[in-house]
Amino acid sequence: MLKEFKEFAAQGNMVDMAVGIMLGAAFGAVINSLVGDLFTPIIGLLLNADFSNIFTILKEGNPAGPYATLADAKKAGAVTMNWGVFINTVINFLLVAFALFIVVKNINRMRKQPPPPDLTTKECPQCLMLIPINASKCGHCTSVIA
Repeated sequence: MLKEFKEFAAQGNMVDMAVGIMLGAAFGAVINSLVGDLFTPIIGLLLNADFSNIFTILKEGNPAGPYATLADAKKAGAVTMNWGVFINTVINFLLVAFALFIVVKNINRMRKQPPPPDLTTKECPQCLMLIPINASKCGHCTSVIA
């Protein structure tokens, strides 16, 4: 059984998957930092709003409200519907998606693009068959190629 486990663990796919998971976790930390440390403060300054304390009381706590913050409502044991936390989560999701878009777009730009293939054929304008690029007459329909 130990021998079978060693063979399983030594397979290339297992190692590749482990490396991918570790790189994914590290990449996730970078994206979270990009969003949390760079984008979110800028959005907070632009909107000048914190949605985290927007909530609806479903059941009063002890002592009864009104509650200045969501933390006060939770401390009193009130049952709340946390609209602001949801809005913050949606904004955070959109920021993460935008950050991923920017990062992937720049990574794709840095990748070396394969050179375009050398054209050795072209289409005949009359019969649309492939003919050599330097042909002056189509071998299929015999039309003259300009």
